[in-house]
Amino acid sequence: MTVIEVAEFLSKPRSWVYDNWRGEQIPFRKVGQSLRCRRSDLDRWLDAQGAK
Repeated sequence: MTVIEVAEFLSKPRSWVYDNWRGEQIPFRKVGQSLRCRRSDLDRWLDAQGAK
C-alpha cells in the first residue's frame, strides 16, 4: 500500500501519515524513495494498537 492508500484506510490525512509513521511505528518499508506497507502488516499493527 502507498502512503495515500494507508491514509485513506486509516481515515487520516496523508500529512499525518508522513509526520507520524516512525513515531507510531506504522510498518512501512522504504522502496527507493517511496514508503510501502503490506496490508497484512498494517492489519497486525492495527490489532496491536487496540491492545495498548
